[in-house]
Amino acid sequence: MSYKLAELGWSAHFMMQLHYDELQTLRVARISQVHRTQVIGLSAQGEISLHTPNHASTGDYAIGDWVLYDEHLFITRLLDRLTLIERRAAGEEARTQLIAANLDVLFIATSCNSDFNIARLERYLVLAQQAGIQPVIVLTKADLVEDTSDFERDVQKIDALLPVISLDARNPDQIDQMFDWWRTGQTAALVGSSGVGKSTLLNTLTGFEAKTSGIREDDAKGRHTTTSRALYHVGNGRWLMDTPGMRALRLFDVADGVEAVFQDLVDLAEQCRFSDCSHDTEPGCALQAAIRSGELDADRLKRWKKLEREELYNTESVAQSRSRNKSFTKMIKQVQSGHRHMKGDY
Repeated sequence: MSYKLAELGWSAHFMMQLHYDELQTLRVARISQVHRTQVIGLSAQGEISLHTPNHASTGDYAIGDWVLYDEHLFITRLLDRLTLIERRAAGEEARTQLIAANLDVLFIATSCNSDFNIARLERYLVLAQQAGIQPVIVLTKADLVEDTSDFERDVQKIDALLPVISLDARNPDQIDQMFDWWRTGQTAALVGSSGVGKSTLLNTLTGFEAKTSGIREDDAKGRHTTTSRALYHVGNGRWLMDTPGMRALRLFDVADGVEAVFQDLVDLAEQCRFSDCSHDTEPGCALQAAIRSGELDADRLKRWKKLEREELYNTESVAQSRSRNKSFTKMIKQVQSGHRHMKGDY
């Protein structure tokens, strides 16, 4: 199946990046899958398997990226992204992992059961705010509770203007609520922990029979049924990226996103007596005064401070790792250069 570029989300932002000679000789594709040794793209020629340049890893590309490729199906250039979501990768190694590029909407799914977790929602919201993407909270399994208003109120304690949708993921009529925030020509990603109904949402939206698994009744958590990211056509020019349930969402380089999600606390902190107030036991702390008066939830302050510490630590760790790698690469080049000079002396 071939695609028109406009159907894939092509816009003037990407068109303006092309050089004249590239328009004559190269082709354009949008990345729909990323594998260990190759990436899959969607283009006017249909779905194609693309090879990365010799100096590049498939990890350098994200679902939703736009690339140029030649007649031999080698990627020649990655176009500048409009938006990007990334995290610090799992494990001990301090590196980043790309999640999605060129998104317009981030649907953050959580279910109306014990999976519901404000702290997790705030983490996803930080990613959306940092990237400049419209976040929408999707409360799934609304059919299993008599009233979803308590869940909706808890969400809007984060931000009264935050869009919240409650639905049964199996009901197409209720799914249509998502289109109020997801226009034709836009790309959305669906994120959330395992078991909240992401695969069911995907099935209903696309008719695609994504693999689903049951829920453990003791803790309302599901098995990880989606194991890789992929871009799906929803129809009417909309695209949806499904993601695996992420066990760890470690924030990286998102200071502005943290500030945006906790803007109410940031504004209140400006009223503290001391500019370097840690909002703990200092006299004149406006945040502690708000907690005592009942205007502020103490747990929200704890979550803000925790995310600030984590963001700083992860960002510094990744920066230090990159610096070490750069220094090591420089040393290797110097050694190789020295060997070449020595050979030239004989």
